Amino acid sequence: MKLFIISDTHGNFALAMKALSEAGQTDIIVHLGDGFPDAELMRNILNTDITGVAGNCDPGSDAPRELLWECEGKRILLTHGDAYGVKSGLERLKQRALEARADLVLFGHSHIATQELYSDILFLNPGTMTPAAPYKSYAIAEITADGITASLHSII
Repeated sequence: MKLFIISDTHGNFALAMKALSEAGQTDIIVHLGDGFPDAELMRNILNTDITGVAGNCDPGSDAPRELLWECEGKRILLTHGDAYGVKSGLERLKQRALEARADLVLFGHSHIATQELYSDILFLNPGTMTPAAPYKSYAIAEITADGITASLHSII
């Protein structure tokens, strides 16, 4: 399964659509909060599957704040990241990932694209699409029964 992963779009729907176009064919859109309505709009326009979580800037969203999802036999933990203090480091999130027996952790909040392997768990932050950010990015993850591959992409 190929995941198109975005976070912190903060209403920049047009750029999210451009990134999706650059990404090519994907199976599902994953939004990690702070602009979750952008993903819902993408779902409605494109008639595609989405999943994700609400962020600290998504008041009133029906999306959960955290989600543990199984895909192709892999456990994926989705969180915005603010509850784990990811702007100050990943230690608390790493502990949560170990508790959840996650294979992949998808998070946002820091606006910094990150890919890190810790204790056989892949941590992936797609970055941001907020208009003020100098570097706008998204991530792609491909999940199969054999493993997980991921990549970060700058929006051209």
